[in-house]
Amino acid sequence: MISVLIPVKNGGSDLARCLEGIARQKVDDEIEVVVVDSGSTDGSADLARRLGAQVHEIAAEEFVHGATRNLAARLSRGDVLVFTTQDAVPADELWLSQLVAALEGEDVAGAYGRQLPHEDATPPERFFLDFMYGPEARVQRLSGLEELSFEQTLFSNVNSAIRRRIWETHPFEDDVTMSEDQEWSRRMLLAGHAIVYEPRAAVRHSHTYSLRGAFRRFYASGVSAERSYVAGDESRQALRRAMKRYAVRELRWLWQTGQRRWIPYTIVYELAKVAGLQLGLRRRATR
Repeated sequence: MISVLIPVKNGGSDLARCLEGIARQKVDDEIEVVVVDSGSTDGSADLARRLGAQVHEIAAEEFVHGATRNLAARLSRGDVLVFTTQDAVPADELWLSQLVAALEGEDVAGAYGRQLPHEDATPPERFFLDFMYGPEARVQRLSGLEELSFEQTLFSNVNSAIRRRIWETHPFEDDVTMSEDQEWSRRMLLAGHAIVYEPRAAVRHSHTYSLRGAFRRFYASGVSAERSYVAGDESRQALRRAMKRYAVRELRWLWQTGQRRWIPYTIVYELAKVAGLQLGLRRRATR
């Protein structure tokens, strides 16, 4: 059995599209969908039940990214645990089979798939998703702590799969408020396991952040970075340099693809992200 696990809060029409896409999947195994709803006020819990999901409700203040996903896993029965989000929609009917197949291999701890932009995604968001989750498959491994980097530890619970036996031994950290997926992949890689990226297992998932939203998102990433992929001052500096290189590549892409009117906004947008990250890293370092 495959268990698809989804944390939900006011999912609305996004949740309906997500669940309908899961129902269309072509797989030989039985599928169960487990939803953990954290205080929805828009009827999401009832909607999920009508569309065939098993629903467990918790108070909004009880939601924590790591702990809530562990709870969903404990409530499920599948041999394979698939993690996704309420606003991720399978790109086709083979998403689930491709994702689960990527777990094959003795040393594979987890697999994750591609994230494609929705039709209304902005150019900065389109570039971000293609940069992070491009068309090339890869296997991520580490031979030592010195190889830790954001790229090597990349793993996303927007679109991921873990075998139950692996999760039972190595669950997510309950107290990780954000980036619980990358904290987990870091531990798995350092333990000698591999992480597989399978781009054919694709979902549509994108956000349109305001400048304030981008700042807050990257501030939270900075606060959680020490446990997910950054260790020490040298690594924090490397992360900042990588973000600057990313911004330069993004601006070059906008220019070369004829989307130059987006350049002024993108400069401000990337500065908001860098400022949020730096403040988050600084807060973490002073704790």
